[in-house]
Amino acid sequence: MTDSAEASRGDSRGFVAASLHLLQTNRDYRLLWLAQVTSLLGDWFNTIALYTLVKALTGSALAMGLVFSIKMAAFALASPPAGLIADRVDRRRLMIGTDLFRGVVVCGFLFVDAPPQVPWLYALIGLQMVAGAAFYPARSASIPNVVSPSELLNANALGAATWSTMLALGAALGGFATEWLGTDAVFMIDAATYLVAAGCVFAARVPQSTERSRPGNPLVVALSDIVSGWQYLIARPHIGRIALAKSKWGLFGGGLVFMQTQIGDQVAGGSLAVGLGVLFAARGIGTGIGPIAARRLLRDQAKWPVQLGMLSCASGLFYLVVAVMPWTPWVVIPVILAHCCSGANWVMATVILQQRADDAYRGRVFATEWLLLSMVEAVAVILCSLFLEQGWMTLRDAVLVFAAGLASMGALWVFWLRSVESEPKASPPS
Repeated sequence: MTDSAEASRGDSRGFVAASLHLLQTNRDYRLLWLAQVTSLLGDWFNTIALYTLVKALTGSALAMGLVFSIKMAAFALASPPAGLIADRVDRRRLMIGTDLFRGVVVCGFLFVDAPPQVPWLYALIGLQMVAGAAFYPARSASIPNVVSPSELLNANALGAATWSTMLALGAALGGFATEWLGTDAVFMIDAATYLVAAGCVFAARVPQSTERSRPGNPLVVALSDIVSGWQYLIARPHIGRIALAKSKWGLFGGGLVFMQTQIGDQVAGGSLAVGLGVLFAARGIGTGIGPIAARRLLRDQAKWPVQLGMLSCASGLFYLVVAVMPWTPWVVIPVILAHCCSGANWVMATVILQQRADDAYRGRVFATEWLLLSMVEAVAVILCSLFLEQGWMTLRDAVLVFAAGLASMGALWVFWLRSVESEPKASPPS
């Protein structure tokens, strides 16, 4: 059976059946998926606990914004060398090592219990994200090597659905766990999940095409290879522009996600942890539904590059509804719809990159994508938190401005991609 015929059969049998078949028949993907499930559950517990702890210690919107921005900035700075590492070393060992390191770092959160120690918390968050910057490109680059071409879309859709389910479940449970058990218990749970995840990856087989290291000064060679990754994207604009797809959402969407930390206590009658859990769970439900709906409704992959802009525009429009409606529990409905669009945007962009990029460069491609996304989200959150901290905008006005910006960015993307994706692809220089 050809790959196209197999893919068509997979579409006809439905997402759930195709996902179960993939998990049952592909042992290595199943182990990577189990690692994802356990570590993500702990991560979302961790996220709710971090925001709750910083709010309790500082009461500052800017201090809470720094949690998000330091995560993104650390990820951005570490992404270029991390992508190179993912192309140069055994990705399986890299994922195991970073999981174990993150488990140790999270244990350090247990010692932060007073306002003067908050800078140490920021430093630990940065270390956790540096390790994550090495883990995520390695995992994204590994998926095409453990599944067949006909399974790639299902594997990515399942990965995104898992991320979303764990966000919804982890955020909801994490909100109540933080409220009832305290932040220390949540941090210990998170550290334990990294150990389980490392064990799952250890049991998996992850083949790859790895370039040989070149002789010379290691720092010079590393910088040269990082530059070659950027040159690879520039020389292949049909890949380079797709690497911007998530960033065009994050430029304004990052600020909108951060503002959920400010809306949360209003949604839950004064309990920030529970309110954050509800809103982040709504985000997870949306990002889980979106890729599944896109898989069924947006079947023509040739149209996906343009549709990425349409999805961002729709996401912004749904957040405009959030800006004008009362912030009661009903606000979860437009939040779910907005993140249905962002989730579809994420998976579709990932699949396009995996299909268009060569394996030997794929780690650097995904690391560059993460770099761009992290940079724009960090800037967006810092600006948003400054506007709120200094009183330059009300919270409702900020949601309105960022939602309008997201919708406009999506519209601009549609006009751009309609022209450039119809052009013949130029052959990259040899």
